[in-house]
Amino acid sequence: QVQLVESGGGSVQAGGSLRLSCVASGYTYETHCMGWFRQVPGKEREGVATISPSGALTYYTDSVKGRFTVSRDNAKNTLYLEMNSLKPEDTGMYYCAAVRGSWSTTCTRWAGYTYWGQGTQVTVSS
Repeated sequence: QVQLVESGGGSVQAGGSLRLSCVASGYTYETHCMGWFRQVPGKEREGVATISPSGALTYYTDSVKGRFTVSRDNAKNTLYLEMNSLKPEDTGMYYCAAVRGSWSTTCTRWAGYTYWGQGTQVTVSS
């Protein structure tokens, strides 16, 4: 069955860095858009970054542009999120997600993602 397993979360001080990973299995990884989402209690889940099936195209929500970098290694079925210059408002549970499709029709439609991991907690203190 489909599995997405995140790791790399933790507690850091503002200005610090973390690198999240997500290992996928149970589906054809290289045909799927991959995305990172985050959620804090009491708020809706928000899309943070997405990457096309080939890895050539990326998109970021405005609040993380210039600080976060999404990448993928299709040979290892692994998705990454490099997070630098972290801020307290980046605190949340981070999830990776997948959806089959192409960049132009699917990847940036946050509501369309079908497979989800269990999440990894990121806490940034001031």
